[in-house]
Amino acid sequence: MKVVGFAAESVGADLKPWEYTLELSNPHEILVEVEACGICHSDIHMIDNDWRMSTYPLVPGHEVVGRVVELGSAVEGLVVGQRVGIGWQASACMTCHDCLSGNENLCDHHQGLIVAGKGGFASHVKVDGRFAFPFPEALPVEAGPLLCGGVTVYSALRHAGMTSGQRIGVIGLGGLGHLAVLFASRLGNQVTVFTTTAEKTRQAEQLGAAEVVVVEPGQSPPPPRARLDLLLCTVPYPQDWVAYLQWLGADGTLVLVAGGPKPLEIPFWALLGKRRRVMASPIGGRAVLQETLELAARMKVLPQVEVFPLSEVNRALRQVRENAVRFRAVLRAG
Repeated sequence: MKVVGFAAESVGADLKPWEYTLELSNPHEILVEVEACGICHSDIHMIDNDWRMSTYPLVPGHEVVGRVVELGSAVEGLVVGQRVGIGWQASACMTCHDCLSGNENLCDHHQGLIVAGKGGFASHVKVDGRFAFPFPEALPVEAGPLLCGGVTVYSALRHAGMTSGQRIGVIGLGGLGHLAVLFASRLGNQVTVFTTTAEKTRQAEQLGAAEVVVVEPGQSPPPPRARLDLLLCTVPYPQDWVAYLQWLGADGTLVLVAGGPKPLEIPFWALLGKRRRVMASPIGGRAVLQETLELAARMKVLPQVEVFPLSEVNRALRQVRENAVRFRAVLRAG
């Protein structure tokens, strides 16, 4: 099949139209006609080769929603014409202990969609059908950010111990943070948002936050008024971790889904007194991703997005780079 996509030809370059061919090469693969695709900061990292694993021409896009147009002979559970979602992960070995435990996202041999192949900034995309998920018709096609940003925060919170009736903190109210607030609050938790932007207070409250704490850039949060069960950090910048850990009660967990190149500096005593823990979490496995979509459809967890036509992909990318989008950008086909 001849495909028209938008590709970066070199590191950091603007995307240009590019024609290439996709065909099924193994019985597990499917071809999907793209209806919409979210823009994630990981796409920008790949365009810029920040992770030293990009190959060019590079077609970004890993929050794909579309319709199945062709199935390999071994594909089960999907039919032609069905709407599916495709996230960051395109494959895994399916035989290691992690895969067999339902943690395909932790497989040593897992491949990213835009690392191993061509992504969703295109008319069509190819992927292992075992990593394409029935996309609830109750969700709009613009809800593609659930497939990466959404599952990332939901999986992190669940593996850190989120249930309901808890006190949960979220550092940062951006593309990841706003989804964390939605999931945590819709599940019946009291959410505290930490943000450097006072103007985001009302937005946080509209999303479901019970409390907003404004922390000026480079400053420390104030002493806690009430301790938290979980604290999720969605920003990649160094924080005053000792001050934030004071917000966690006994057996509280600090969970990170974003980070930078500098090591964390956390003294032993900040953890010991309350038996606190620190963990990090990547995307979710297949079962958790499906759970994320089903819960979002049932609880009406919808990413707040700005929609751009695919033809204006470079304008959309510039606005994401400038942090001028609230809260996620989505490209629509056509």
